[in-house]
Amino acid sequence: MSNVCEDQVFSSIFKAHSKTVFNYIYYKFGNEEKANDAVQEAFVKLWENCAKVTPDKAKSFVYTVANNLYLNVIKAEKVRLKYADNSNDRSNESPEFLMEEQEYKQKLDDALNALPENQRTTFLLNRIDGKKYAEIAEMEGVSVKAIEKRMHLALKSLRDKIDGL
Repeated sequence: MSNVCEDQVFSSIFKAHSKTVFNYIYYKFGNEEKANDAVQEAFVKLWENCAKVTPDKAKSFVYTVANNLYLNVIKAEKVRLKYADNSNDRSNESPEFLMEEQEYKQKLDDALNALPENQRTTFLLNRIDGKKYAEIAEMEGVSVKAIEKRMHLALKSLRDKIDGL
């Protein structure tokens, strides 16, 4: 039987799942750097626990660890995020274009952020990553029916909020 502690097995688990774990966490964080950190840390923890985690449980282990890291960072940053200002200099665009673009982005961000986390994650994994409902259900540890319901509610909410775009 193969063992996660074997370089080849660990490497194949990393290659098979690191991108999807990254996207999963990125959709929750909305921040590439933090998502990269969470994925790296999750795989470090997998390596540290390689003797305890069987290859068939490795994927679930990595998702769980990455998600828990995400939750810990969110707790620590809740206050700091309120005061974050992400303004960027793009003086070569017309003020009207920048304003319209900002309004559109804001409307889209607001609509996505208004979704409950589970609906937002399901929506982005399906529409951006092309994940099937069964794959998302496995990642989230829920039934396919629950994913269908989340997707339905997410689409309904987004249609209502982004009407007129």
